[in-house]
Amino acid sequence: MKLLYATNNPAKIEAMRRRISVLGIEPYGLMELGKALPQVPETGKSPLENAIQKAKAYFAALQVPLFSCDSGLYFDNVPDELQPGVNVRRVQGKRLSDDEMQAYYMGLARQYGNLVARYKNAVCLVLDEKHVYSAMEKSMESEPFLLTTKAHPKRNPGFPLDSISVDLKTGKYYYDLQGSRLDEVAVEEGFLTFFERHMGEIVCGNG
Repeated sequence: MKLLYATNNPAKIEAMRRRISVLGIEPYGLMELGKALPQVPETGKSPLENAIQKAKAYFAALQVPLFSCDSGLYFDNVPDELQPGVNVRRVQGKRLSDDEMQAYYMGLARQYGNLVARYKNAVCLVLDEKHVYSAMEKSMESEPFLLTTKAHPKRNPGFPLDSISVDLKTGKYYYDLQGSRLDEVAVEEGFLTFFERHMGEIVCGNG
């Protein structure tokens, strides 16, 4: 069963596919539609506000069942004015490239020491005008991890911070973890629970 994931980021689509494929849901992205799409603003103050904003805007334009996600990055040990929150890629009004983004956060890690970080995530599912479901739950947060000053040689386009992310429990880069441990830190169970909760509506919406 295919379900539109309102993103153009292949890495995000693949990550979500790994999370929810056990439910028989096959997410696909906006780039597969082959049509012009509206520019959707992300002006929310939280991941939840942005996820709802994006999902409703794309549903209004496309009129197909879909979902959208958004994330915010939060640190334990930096001043409030430097907390990225929902503006992970945008610094002082500029949208950063992968390289710029990695360099910026490596600089923060040098300034404040290795940064204890976590992602807070949200999702919004729109099946039709009357069936809109959203969540931003503790179970959707990533495990705490470190952002460090030296990058791993492996790169994943669209996820530049993965190369400077270190597992707190093992002290290893995420890219050096064994499969079972990597699954533990990479898969937020809350997403799976969210889609399980709404499987009946999703099946009807795709029928």
